[in-house]
Amino acid sequence: MNIYDFEVKDNKGETVSLDIYRGKVLLIVNTGTQCGFTPQYKDLQDLYLKYKEQGFEILDFPCNQFGSQAPGTDKEIADFCEMKYKTTFTTFAKIEVNGENADPLYKYLKANSKGFLGESIKWNFTKFLIDKEGNIVHRYAPITNPSKIDSAIEKLLSND
Repeated sequence: MNIYDFEVKDNKGETVSLDIYRGKVLLIVNTGTQCGFTPQYKDLQDLYLKYKEQGFEILDFPCNQFGSQAPGTDKEIADFCEMKYKTTFTTFAKIEVNGENADPLYKYLKANSKGFLGESIKWNFTKFLIDKEGNIVHRYAPITNPSKIDSAIEKLLSND
């Protein structure tokens, strides 16, 4: 099993199979629009622009579980990111990442990559780097600026 076996909802409520990302390097991030780490959207966008032509995608999953830092509808969240941070990567529907209602994708990501607090997600802007085969390569803490992941992304993109 890998991430290509999962389906998620986009910010319009449509089901998306992650199999469409097969063969790409992915950075999966749970986000909040009113979080101390929200300015990381700019750095995420910079990474996306730098590597998207080489097969890199960012999958943004807003999460309101941490201090209600992702208020609003899915459309409002996507519009905020596009207007304030000029994001062009995909923002999906708001999800839960911890607890009994955690999205199945996040249950899988957590079970297969332990963080500082074990399986649970500590806060928004936890990042999972996925290789071209759909395997979890690394889990990054919320405090890790996306720019620090640059060389790891470049290395995965150059592996054929």
